[in-house]
Amino acid sequence: MYKLYPALKPNSVHKLEVSDVHTLYVEECGNTDGIPVLFVHGGPGAGCEPYHRQFFDPEVYRIILFDQRGCGKSTPHASLEDNTTQALVADMEKVREYFSIKKWMLFGGSWGSTLSLVYAETHPDRVLGLVLRGIFLCREKEIHWFYQEGASRIFPDYWQDFLKPISENERNDLLHAYHRRLTDNNELVRMQAAKAWSIWEGRCATLQQSKSVIDHFCNTHTALSLARIECHYFVNDSFLKTNQILQDAPVLDGIPGFIIHGRYDVVCPIESAWVLNKAWQGSELDIISNAGHSASEPGIVDALVRATQKMSMMLR
Repeated sequence: MYKLYPALKPNSVHKLEVSDVHTLYVEECGNTDGIPVLFVHGGPGAGCEPYHRQFFDPEVYRIILFDQRGCGKSTPHASLEDNTTQALVADMEKVREYFSIKKWMLFGGSWGSTLSLVYAETHPDRVLGLVLRGIFLCREKEIHWFYQEGASRIFPDYWQDFLKPISENERNDLLHAYHRRLTDNNELVRMQAAKAWSIWEGRCATLQQSKSVIDHFCNTHTALSLARIECHYFVNDSFLKTNQILQDAPVLDGIPGFIIHGRYDVVCPIESAWVLNKAWQGSELDIISNAGHSASEPGIVDALVRATQKMSMMLR
């Protein structure tokens, strides 16, 4: 079974102004003459973690990581202003141009798979290949499953904690009830809601509960940006047309892609990976029998590292 490559430090760190409001944190690792790959983190609003550098052979890949608007080390933190899917796609283009990269590979999980797919469907001529995990197509039924009814029946004990910040008369529309609290003027109200929202996701992310994953989601800095930005996107239909990603999937034909999905993914049920694979000619679906949603689960790590190795052989 493959494991992560050894920890490595960035070769360089950059602050890239992408608007009058937002400045992105960007870093470059690995071989500066290698295959360019962009790591696209999840959330939206989660930010990058140091282990995200380790899915790629640093002797083979030129590894670019960036924190999307409002999260991680990008500023201003947890900002919803000018924060849309279209803005993030434009930011990715600015990162590509900043590093003078003609074409690159994209690597993304959960919301990172969403954003990678939207970017690839917008700029197919800039994409060498895709390695995607925990497919999230941002359809209404996927949001309803995790934030209203569905996952709640699998984790009723965790669900009770998710419901606590919301009064009973508002629970018929939890997404908008949370949005009101996460944009409230009272900092304590915002933080209470952010913690409950983020911990719910962290508890559900792995097949076997992981303290390190929950601790990351519980971190105040991460929780606030994750909850505010996720909820902002989801009440706005992720700034996508209905079923946009699947409808535009034919654009991806000819782009090689590996889709990795945990059989027991409760955050993003596997049906999304299944229908994407059917709609995207040239994609290969790998269902991991002993995993949930998180990129840190051993079976997912094995499949992702294996995919980056396969992709490097295809692209050399």
